[in-house]
Formats: sequence, C-alpha cells, structure tokens
Amino acid sequence: MEAAAEAGATGIKSVVPEEVKQTNSDQDAGEDHPSEYRVVYVLGGPGSGKSTQCSKISSEFGFSHLSAGDLLQKEVESGSEEGKMIRDLKKEGKLVPSEIVVKLLQQAMRRSESKKFLIDGFPRNEENLAAAENIMKIEPDAILFFDCSEQEAMRRLLSRNQGRADDNAETIRNRLKVYSESTVPVINYYNSKGKVRKIDAERPIEEVYQSVKEVLSGIEGKGTVKEEFQGCTL
Repeated sequence: MEAAAEAGATGIKSVVPEEVKQTNSDQDAGEDHPSEYRVVYVLGGPGSGKSTQCSKISSEFGFSHLSAGDLLQKEVESGSEEGKMIRDLKKEGKLVPSEIVVKLLQQAMRRSESKKFLIDGFPRNEENLAAAENIMKIEPDAILFFDCSEQEAMRRLLSRNQGRADDNAETIRNRLKVYSESTVPVINYYNSKGKVRKIDAERPIEEVYQSVKEVLSGIEGKGTVKEEFQGCTL
C-alpha cells in the first residue's frame, strides 16, 4: 500500500478523467447554490474513526454531517433497485457509481437548513472527484484526512461486530486495497491545492479530536487550513 501512496504523491496535476470532465462540464447544479456552501471533506480508510469525529465536529462547530456511507445504507434499507445494487457492491467491497452518490448528497444538502457541510467518505475516487467539481461544483474549504494503518483498521473493523455484510477479513482487506488505489490519489490531488490536513487517527478519540479542533478553528477564523499536509503514507 506504501507504493500506491507514493505513486499518488508524486506530482499529480489532475486525477479527473478527461472524458468525465467533458461529459459533466455542461451539467447544471440545478437547485443547488454551491457558492453559498462551506464544505469540509472527511477522508480516511475504513476503520479510521471518521464517523466518531464527525459527530463531535457537527455538535461543536455547527456543520451538517453528511455521511456518504450512511446515505447509501439508507438507500439499501429502502429496498429500491438502486439500494439492491448498492448492497451487492458493498458485499464485494466495491465502490458505488458516482451518479448515485452525488444524487443522494445533493438531495440531503437541499433538505438541510444549514449551509455548512461536513461530507464524510466523499469523494472516494477520481470519478467522485469529477462529479464533485463538475456536477456539484463544490470547492471544499479543507480536507480532513484521518490516517490509520492497515493493521489498526483491521483490528477495529473485526472487533466492532455490527453484523455488516462487509465486516469480514477478506472483504475488509479488499476495501483497504480499493481505498489505497482509489482514494489516496484524490487526497494527493487536494494536497497539491494546499487543502489537506493529516490527522493521526490511531490515538485516543479525544486526542484526535483536539487536533481536529485546531484545524477547524483555523478554517473558521481564516478560511484556510492552518498547517499544510506533508504527504500521504499508509
């Protein structure tokens, strides 16, 4: 996984596929008003503790927490055809098509009374990134990157025992592999724009949150990230 991370860190100019740019550039954001939004993306591998931290952040800083994973799970529970497809993809440890994720996020943002969004688990790959920039037309204020080793992620995921179809050792390894191959380049892309803040997510929850608070206080006060990310390693 280190090799994948290093490859992603060596001068990525753009991870947006050209054909996706051309397809999506003419689409309109519809009823959305992205220029009015304050958006922080939250990225990190499975088991990195993103959701726990997002709950604390939304309570203290007034962000509306939108979890791509939770929105997808609600769609699964709805029993829709898209939900059935999402369920099957999750069982195989694969990523859901961007158009589905974007649709669910846009619906949630339109329903929210807030203009400040903490978007957890998106964009996860190059296709997601293209959709965020060209369909949703969102330019995030910052990216919180929760860094957690594969060993610690495996330990956490195998011990949480939530009965999820994707919480077995083989599928977890596949999810971590997909994360390394698909999400790490996105993190490095935003790093090239000076937007990423790396958080050591293997520490106790409160220690992690103290680091998060420092970053968000800087964003709230200055509109920029206080400390620049120095490279993505897994």
